[in-house]
Amino acid sequence: MSTHPIRLFRSVRLWPADQGKVRRASWLELFFDLIFVAAVSQVGVPLGEDYSIHGLIRYSLMFLLIWWAWFGHTMYSTRFDADDVVHRLLTLVQIFAAAAMAANAKQGLADRDSAGFGAAYAVQRVVLVIQYLRARREQRTRRLTTIYATGFGIAAVLWAAAAVVPPSVRFWLWGAALLIDLSTPMISSHYTHKVPPHPEHLPERFGLFTIILLGESVAAVMRGMESQETWPVSAAVSAFSGLALVFGVWWWYFDVAYGAAERHVRSAHDTLLFHIWSHAHFLLYLSIAVLGVGIEHVISLSAGTRATPQHAWILIGAASVLMSTLCVIGMTSCRPESHLRLWPQFVVLAFLIPAPLLTRYTPSCILVMQVLLACAAGIFLERLREGDLGSANGGSRHHLGLGNPAVPADYA
Repeated sequence: MSTHPIRLFRSVRLWPADQGKVRRASWLELFFDLIFVAAVSQVGVPLGEDYSIHGLIRYSLMFLLIWWAWFGHTMYSTRFDADDVVHRLLTLVQIFAAAAMAANAKQGLADRDSAGFGAAYAVQRVVLVIQYLRARREQRTRRLTTIYATGFGIAAVLWAAAAVVPPSVRFWLWGAALLIDLSTPMISSHYTHKVPPHPEHLPERFGLFTIILLGESVAAVMRGMESQETWPVSAAVSAFSGLALVFGVWWWYFDVAYGAAERHVRSAHDTLLFHIWSHAHFLLYLSIAVLGVGIEHVISLSAGTRATPQHAWILIGAASVLMSTLCVIGMTSCRPESHLRLWPQFVVLAFLIPAPLLTRYTPSCILVMQVLLACAAGIFLERLREGDLGSANGGSRHHLGLGNPAVPADYA
């Protein structure tokens, strides 16, 4: 952590390429992450009131934009050293824009609030464009920063224009802007291993975001507990199972899938695995948030009341996506041999399919218990598979971490 006085303005430069130099997330980055998770929580309030397919689609779109704004800033900060007053003020604008996005996320997509949501997101992209334009002075990344500034700049114009047109036109502009936003990094993907993200700093940011988001799920469990007065057995079992499930997801992500392990990007193959790993986190984060809201609903049910089939299908669907994504993240961290033995995981996920069909005949706590058991089985199978691979390779465990030949000490 730097202790030198912060300058008003200084040239943006690449972080040192010396991999022996440890780099940690800064206090500003931690604060930035906290604000964005708070925005995710605020956007999730309407989902708690409308836990339906319609509410899920609406929430997923808004969640995608919040996560993509966070991801864009994180990818910039992991490559470039730009800690001056100007950078901090630009970050403050992004934080305010995230708050504005959350404040305009309570109404439907066709309402006036959605226009404010899109306009706030446009501000996020404009700030990111300014940051990349500042970084164009760095010769080694000029083409990369030019592509990013151009693509995100065009998208920002479309997002801003969508705020002042009727909803029928707004959705078309949103679609075009989102397509440009998402495709811009893909166009420049061949530069990823030439100017790679920091192998320690970026996974740490993802891991910290995961921890904070899991904390929001714990808060959801607590809210469900607070809503109970008589404390039926079903609510108590759901609360304990929900908290144990959050613990299990933490365990699986950090100690089984090695989601926050070092990510070295040195080749085109590493680049492919990096993109799979990084973009899989969107589904991971989305499913964690949706599952947390669903568990809160189950805990808050009064005695004798059961979850609706639609509620059950959404909860089980979120759990299935969550565990499938953890398997994918683990695949990007392990040897290719492990890819051939995913069928036991699919057997576990198949165990969840009939759960919503039983909601009419069983207490709703059974839903959460089944997800917990599936998570525990998934962890066990991943550990078992890892042990088999270790035995097949001379009795030692192997973990690549996208080019890293050994498991980091923290994950041993």
